[in-house]
Amino acid sequence: MNNPITELDIVIRLCLGFVAGGIIGLERSSRRQVAGLRTHILISLGATCLMLLSIWLPQQINGGDPGRIAAQVVSGMGFLGAGAIIRLGNNIRGLTTAASLWLVAAIGMTIGAGLYVAAITVEILALVALITLNRIERKIFPEIRSKSLEIYYNSNKHDTDAVLEIFKNYSIINHSMDIVHGKNKGKTRICFRVSILDTVNVSKLVKTLKTTGDIDRVEIKEKYQ
Repeated sequence: MNNPITELDIVIRLCLGFVAGGIIGLERSSRRQVAGLRTHILISLGATCLMLLSIWLPQQINGGDPGRIAAQVVSGMGFLGAGAIIRLGNNIRGLTTAASLWLVAAIGMTIGAGLYVAAITVEILALVALITLNRIERKIFPEIRSKSLEIYYNSNKHDTDAVLEIFKNYSIINHSMDIVHGKNKGKTRICFRVSILDTVNVSKLVKTLKTTGDIDRVEIKEKYQ
């Protein structure tokens, strides 16, 4: 039979749940994610509290299933995780944040159960995955994003072949091209729908494109569908 949980145990575990959620939340906030510091703290703290409750209640009534509340926390996290996922055109963002929300709930429940070594180990491994592996993953498997690349010419003279050759050099895939001739002073706008690696140096790309003709400006925007 486990020793009854004390008020000191409750305070310590809640504080640790607060800290554990805050550490993961700081990493997410540093990347400007929708669910950041406060969200992760509240989820971890809430999960810790509910886990403490699931342990405390059976001790008071001498029976019951201590895992019932914990199971509901795990299933309920799916709703919060779904809210962190955002779709921008062909790009889906927030999957890692949704996973981190689910993870801090698990860490909170682990702390609430008093398994401190397990909680600390998971916290460290999670930070390794979020910080270190993120850099390695982006270097080996750079993300491809759909963009709208618009080039504004000062005249009707434009060399699209040169632009497409630059795209090839930067591993940019062009899906379509729209040319709009302006009435005012013969200016032209060409809109390219492209797929571009997030490792591409955008500033360098723009400077290279401006060498192909009389270009006023180059704009790169997210592509929405």
